[in-house]
Amino acid sequence: MRIDKYLWCIRYYKTRTLATIACRKGHVRVNKEIAKPSRDVFPQDEIELRKEQINYQLVVNAIPENRISAKLVDIYRIDKTPKEQFEAQELLKLSKDYYRKKGVGRPTKKDRRDIENFNDEPFEDEI
Repeated sequence: MRIDKYLWCIRYYKTRTLATIACRKGHVRVNKEIAKPSRDVFPQDEIELRKEQINYQLVVNAIPENRISAKLVDIYRIDKTPKEQFEAQELLKLSKDYYRKKGVGRPTKKDRRDIENFNDEPFEDEI
């Protein structure tokens, strides 16, 4: 089975097109070699792929006939991704939240309208 189809079948990519694009960009390696989308995958092949700033490491157990449900993914692959990769992703998410919190910074369109309406209303002293 092709590598792009395999990654789509075991639900690492939502579409085959996304899997193909990842292969073309060099984000997918099979047995430490950059894989083209048409490269065949066999049991016991080691796959490394970079997705959303996480370097996944997989070992192929078996080849599925077609796309499988999420519950059956573990039958077809062994995930050897270190936990540090996921912890780094969590730290990255937290660091992004630090810089801009909701409601802080430049006003939204609704905020601007509320400010304009507030400024246009006359004070009680002016009536």
